Amino acid sequence: MKFDLEGLTVHFPYAAIYPEQHAYMGELKRALDARGHALLEMPTGTGKTAALISLITSYSLASPSRPLRLIYCTRTVHEMEKTLAELRLLFAHLPAAASRSLLALGLSSRKNLCVHPQASAAAARDSVDTACRRLTASWVRDRAASDPDSTPLCDFFESFDRAAAAGDLASYMPPGVYTLADLRALGRDRGICPYFLARQMVKYANVVVYSYQYLIDPKVASIVSREMQKECVVVFDEAHNIDNVCIEALSVSIRKQTLEGAERNLRRISQEIDRFKATDANRLRAEYNRLVDGLAQRGNLPISDAWLANPALPEDILKEAVPGNIRRAEHFLAVLRRLVRFLDGRLETENVENEMPVAFVASIHSQAGIDQKMLRFCYDRLHSLMLTLEITDTDEFMPIQTICDFATLIGTYTRGFSIIIEPYDERMPDIRDPVIQLSCHDASLAIQPVFERFQTVVITSGTLSPIDLYPRLLNFNPVISRSFTMSLTRDCICPMVLTRGSDQLPVSTKFDMRSDPGVVRNYGRLLLEMASAVPDGIVCFFVSYSYMDGIVNSWNEMGILQDIMQHKLVFIETPDVVETTLALDNYRKACDCGRGAIFFSVARGKVAEGIDFDRHYGRLVIMFGVPFQYTLSRILLARLEYLRETFQIKEGDFLTFDALRQAAQCVGRVIRSKADYGMMIFADKRYSRHDKRSKLPGWILSHLHDAHLNLSTDMALHIAREFLRRMAQPYDKTGSGGNKTLLTEEDLQNMAQDAMEM
Repeated sequence: MKFDLEGLTVHFPYAAIYPEQHAYMGELKRALDARGHALLEMPTGTGKTAALISLITSYSLASPSRPLRLIYCTRTVHEMEKTLAELRLLFAHLPAAASRSLLALGLSSRKNLCVHPQASAAAARDSVDTACRRLTASWVRDRAASDPDSTPLCDFFESFDRAAAAGDLASYMPPGVYTLADLRALGRDRGICPYFLARQMVKYANVVVYSYQYLIDPKVASIVSREMQKECVVVFDEAHNIDNVCIEALSVSIRKQTLEGAERNLRRISQEIDRFKATDANRLRAEYNRLVDGLAQRGNLPISDAWLANPALPEDILKEAVPGNIRRAEHFLAVLRRLVRFLDGRLETENVENEMPVAFVASIHSQAGIDQKMLRFCYDRLHSLMLTLEITDTDEFMPIQTICDFATLIGTYTRGFSIIIEPYDERMPDIRDPVIQLSCHDASLAIQPVFERFQTVVITSGTLSPIDLYPRLLNFNPVISRSFTMSLTRDCICPMVLTRGSDQLPVSTKFDMRSDPGVVRNYGRLLLEMASAVPDGIVCFFVSYSYMDGIVNSWNEMGILQDIMQHKLVFIETPDVVETTLALDNYRKACDCGRGAIFFSVARGKVAEGIDFDRHYGRLVIMFGVPFQYTLSRILLARLEYLRETFQIKEGDFLTFDALRQAAQCVGRVIRSKADYGMMIFADKRYSRHDKRSKLPGWILSHLHDAHLNLSTDMALHIAREFLRRMAQPYDKTGSGGNKTLLTEEDLQNMAQDAMEM
């Protein structure tokens, strides 16, 4: 369909549109007009992706002289594929002239795109990267030119290089939408490398879909996203955890194994330097001269040699000369050895230590003789040395890269970080496992360059409540900040707060209550009663793996698990991805058979973040407890202190906000469209408190009636039976009168006319 939105012609790939999609597009258009950032919360299953890409593509087509490009960031490859499928549908509905000029593609790692038979066979992502570099590095190709028989090359990359040199890449990728599978197929059919082709074509694409890391992690962003212009709209989808992604991008952990690996790496680099001194001393001399001019004078590296960039360095530092005492390769190695020895000594501590970067850098200077400027250049100096020494096995050198990453971050940032040294994990005090953790507390450090660089950044998700906390956490000012509700013709969402078991004993996963046999038994009875009454699939979320293991064992000993399995089969998520995938497949098969099944999962796990339990795969979700973070974690305590001092965010407010967004994310898995229906049980007495409950998203709160706030198991069972009986009745899908939930082109025209008359 095609309709007018405040003077903009919007092309939409479906015959009807939800009212909230129309309102969402209106807010998005205002943000684009104002060239500012937006924060938009929209319920799951209401077509966020379709609304976003339709509006931004239409906005771009409306001004061909200054077209906007869309960078769409997703968390998982599965979400990337779904977005590209929506784009394909949209492009099919655009005018022929427009669709023939637009290019949209997905970009992922070599592991997901490589088509070379041997390189792509490697299991781990780093191993695929290494196998690729062994075949494509510039020095390997130079060697092959003089000795083609003994040096294998990648034919796919060679064709890419020839096409790039001839300026002929566009002929390999005519306009259209390219998913990862399309890129691999194109690579095999045309004999060209899909990974490097996609990397190059990103510069010319109108829509690029890739992972958060490609924009947020500075090590990756400055290589992959360097070419992106200011006239881009950046969308972070499912962005409720964006602050955690930013923090992880700038945090580093160093263990004993890391330091042992780094020492092995340094021995290997030392041997390589000796070999080069004997055979090609000029290379080392040329590198020394280049470093005198500054890192920026390295020139543009061949695309196959560009490796991870510096985790922190701004452009102006790159123009400085590298400090004299780390220019010579052997001097730099001596500095790294001293740094590794210093860190090894710090790991020998018996007590927990917490230092700020300034104090830590001062102690490195006094004990190891390494100053802040040398630390700041470590990562780039290592990169330069590895290129000079023609090292391709980058996965073997991960430990020394981690050390240099750590050194560069502490040498660059003085605020927003702390270094925490723990001799053992508090949960297992008998096992000595010392770790140095450089922990970033300020999410705005990683995302600030994105806000400054692009004219509009849209942060959107189904769970952004309370929405006013994100601008403070990420330190930005959105021009539009809005939360939308779901328009429904029937109440197809039934949230309940269960505070007591059938015996009227309160239930909670509070630390002092969670192992109480009464609580465990009541939780088990709740699941048993629901399994007997609810058809199809039931999904249960627990607060942690250890709690899930404990409670399942207790249910087994009490005989409750056997009773539950009389009604439905039980499948369990584990930390192993392959096991979990297998369990999910079998869970879906059991649901397809008609008896339904039960899936046990963990809040903050893979299933809670990315798997949809739509239709009969999820008719009920039970959230056992409030998924707070482990509140004794030293890293969390340091972050809470930083948030309180810098952004005036109270500890309790942040912990509750974080736990409730995880709970909302878990229960939102069951509603994936308006035709769907499902129940949500928040099984913990703490949810009945207003300060906890009020932080749930508005679209859940609007269906949470007062009568559903303080239930016992038998009351919840009665409500569930009534709800399921009601959902079995036929209903009007489009709504009628003023409560229309599907708007046609005609409805939109009438709305526009009414607005003009008013």
